[in-house]
Amino acid sequence: MSDTTAAVRARTGGPSDPSEKDRLVEQVAGWTLVVVIAMLITQLGLI
Repeated sequence: MSDTTAAVRARTGGPSDPSEKDRLVEQVAGWTLVVVIAMLITQLGLI
């Protein structure tokens, strides 16, 4: 078996590394969630 065949078979099919765009979307979504939760807590008078 050649090296390239072994490398192709070694792949498990898992997720690839996220692109820069994916990381940015994840950061924006995370901070949006933090702000929404903070607003909800403030409106409910829990702080």
